[in-house]
Amino acid sequence: MFTGIIQAVGKIKENQGSKLELNAETAWPGDPIQAGESIAVNGCCLTALRDGELDFDLSPETRLRTAFNNSKPGSPVNLERAMRPMDRFGGHIVQGHVDAVGEAVTILQDGEFMVFRFRAPEEFDRYLIDKGSVTVDGISLTVVNPVGGEFDVWVVPHTLANTTLGSLRAGDLVNLEFDVLAKHIEKLITR
Repeated sequence: MFTGIIQAVGKIKENQGSKLELNAETAWPGDPIQAGESIAVNGCCLTALRDGELDFDLSPETRLRTAFNNSKPGSPVNLERAMRPMDRFGGHIVQGHVDAVGEAVTILQDGEFMVFRFRAPEEFDRYLIDKGSVTVDGISLTVVNPVGGEFDVWVVPHTLANTTLGSLRAGDLVNLEFDVLAKHIEKLITR
């Protein structure tokens, strides 16, 4: 489980076939990655293949459901290690299971803040609740003004400086994960 609070930004070294390799040497000094550890990469839970390395296998299902097919070497990615029981819970419950690929529609400056408008596939509109939670490339954000599969998020300067949102442009694709609690409640109610 993750919280959507980004801990580091890495860069894609290789992204071909079933392999994804990242450069993030300074991500967690003194606490090296262990083989088998879960790491959220742009919000997608992946398993580290080797100690001390950010190398992952991407299954066909992962390729199908994420924006990794459009990620090129040098592209920045958000990184978060799985939550430990003693950690602060700063964001919301994030599984690292990407629900859909969305698109950045507009990006506007409002003083020192940025307002991003994203478009999700319309069938996911039911999970977009004003002031609810959404994960965009692994970042826990608050939904504002959801209408017809589109929604805004207001981003503070700290988040812009410490995630990949600062380099995002209109038209870029992002990984979206919707609130897991809403999905569970929906399934229970529809039975």
